[in-house]
Order: sequence, then structure tokens, then C-alpha cells
Amino acid sequence: MGELAELANVTKRTVDYYTNLGLLKAERSPSNYRYYDYSSVERIQFIEDCKAKGMSLDKIKEKIIEKYAEEVDVLELRLKIKDLEKEMTEVLDHLEKNDEEKYKEFKSKLSQDSLSLVKTLLSFIN
Repeated sequence: MGELAELANVTKRTVDYYTNLGLLKAERSPSNYRYYDYSSVERIQFIEDCKAKGMSLDKIKEKIIEKYAEEVDVLELRLKIKDLEKEMTEVLDHLEKNDEEKYKEFKSKLSQDSLSLVKTLLSFIN
């Protein structure tokens, strides 16, 4: 916590206060010490900038929740795209090998999103 406070140019008490308010998230070590990742420095700077503009801590918390929700949505989308890419690679491998039996077996295991994507791709090919 002290290192974070120093990096963000605030006091340890401020870090503790923001954590207790839910503005910062701390992970716990096995020995129950709090530790923060580097994004916490950016978050403190964001909080301090908002405070300098006269924003209340409640309003700042709302903004942080909105911002975090957007980041999560993007991360989830990237993970979903990565999964789809992997499945599509396997489908295309089976199609290139003209392995109809393996293709049908694999097709039965595809997620609904992947199946829709395969059908769309095949419609473009045909």
C-alpha cells in the first residue's frame, strides 16, 4: 500500500480510504496483506483529477463503475473472438482435408455462435 501511495503521490490513508469506499480494488496475499496492480495508480490519478474538478466521491464511483464495465465488455468480446477463431481454424482444417465425417462430428460440438459464423462463412464460399 505504501508503494502505491508513493507512486500515486497520495498518502497511505488516502489509499486505504479509497479502498474502503470501493473506489480501489485490492487483492489479498496468503498472509492477508493487501496488494494492488499498476492500474490502481491510474485509478487514483483518475479519482484525484475528478476531485479537482469538484466531483463528489459518489459520482466518481459511478464513473469508475461505468469505465470498468466498458473494459470488461471489451475483454469478454476479445476472449469470445479468440474462442471463435480457434473453432473456425479447426472447422476450416477439416473442410480443407475434405474430411466430411470429422467435420460433422466437430460441427455437433460447436457453440451456437460458432455454428452461425460457420454457416455465414460457408454461404460466402458457396
